[in-house]
Amino acid sequence: MPDANMPDQILIVDMTHGGVKLATCFSKLKSFDVYAWDIYHTLKKEQKDELQINNVTLVGDDFIKENKPFIVAPVHCKLEYPVDMTHHEAIAYILEKQINIPIIEITGVKGKTSVVHMLKEIFKKYNPLILSSLGIEIQKNNKWILLDRDVSITPSNIITAWQSGRKYNPGLFITETSLGGTGLGRVGVLTNITEDYSVASGRKTASQSKAQIFKDELVCCDYESYQKFYTQFQEKTNTFGLTQGNVKAENVTYGLMQTVFDVKVQELKTISGVIIEKEFQIETFAPAPHHVENVLSAICAALTCGISVETIQSGLTNFKGLKGRTSFKIADDAVIIEEINPGINVTAVKKAIEMIKDLSKSLVIFGGQYGVTCEEIDEKAVSKVLNQVEHGIGLILTGELGETLKDDIKRSFKYVEDYTQAVDQAKKKGYQHILLIYRSNYHNIQHR
Repeated sequence: MPDANMPDQILIVDMTHGGVKLATCFSKLKSFDVYAWDIYHTLKKEQKDELQINNVTLVGDDFIKENKPFIVAPVHCKLEYPVDMTHHEAIAYILEKQINIPIIEITGVKGKTSVVHMLKEIFKKYNPLILSSLGIEIQKNNKWILLDRDVSITPSNIITAWQSGRKYNPGLFITETSLGGTGLGRVGVLTNITEDYSVASGRKTASQSKAQIFKDELVCCDYESYQKFYTQFQEKTNTFGLTQGNVKAENVTYGLMQTVFDVKVQELKTISGVIIEKEFQIETFAPAPHHVENVLSAICAALTCGISVETIQSGLTNFKGLKGRTSFKIADDAVIIEEINPGINVTAVKKAIEMIKDLSKSLVIFGGQYGVTCEEIDEKAVSKVLNQVEHGIGLILTGELGETLKDDIKRSFKYVEDYTQAVDQAKKKGYQHILLIYRSNYHNIQHR
């Protein structure tokens, strides 16, 4: 954490990614004159009114030159001025005395939401408060309820989730956070750096930004990412991976609905200071290697927290995949494998196609929307991946993304504007395994 003895003038930069929430929270603290800079010019009238009601003054960059305030800005924001505190650090400053339960923070490039929901099953008896890209959840009368669906994983929504869920007396807070951690976590999880994309207009990378997760007490990190970027954090890190790490998999038998593998744990550090070594078997939903890596991530986090093997096994047996990530359904004798995700990138497309390459009568439907995340997909790279799909596997492009790719696809394909019609056509053609890779927010899919 930066020095808490901050100047009287605080400038919150970037109203697009949670700045309104941060500015209003700072305005409720004593001795601060709070200012806000809408650097991307996205503020709506009601947001401006909210800032005004809370005595937050809107300013521009001239204010910085004239006053030299304490600057609070996102890690991905391009600024010509030194930043005194990131949005992640600001969350810790605001909440460190308010939250009195353990926190697990999850960040990474891929797999974050799946890992959150695996941990949700493992820690169910603790009544965890959940923040993920699928919404804010808590248990009421032993049933999961959705407190808010329309939230992002920008750091400020940690405040939103806590304000919404604390009245339900959670025993644990599990939060998915973009680009790093706040430092509030007993345990942090970095799922992977599958693509080290640039942020802050090329001035930083994802790996540099996500290094904030190492502010947490102990961190569980993908072995390859740790070796490439984070070895300086050895003392507080447990690693996991398919073949290497403190937690690794052996004897994996893959299945579409259930995968079985052995887990080997060596020299794993726990928050209680105990070092553990164990071997046990897991049965869960993990139809491809990257799913097993996500499972190992959740296992590593749970063991680091001191959770028993039996509780981990039971929780992961109950995990059946996620609607909005990898999920399966049967329709008219066809297995439909859905990968509907706003963050689908080239790596995710490759891994999804790997799942069906050895299945009979299979077809890929690829497409979706633009503008669902800050990081757009690399069209040339994904076209290359689709061109390499074996010709025995069918291909249908759909949606505005599919429309854009048509001229770059050199193998046989069809274009169908609506993805539901594409699925129907695939079933009528007798395809038994249909992989739908669709770039969208799951709850925006209209028929759901």
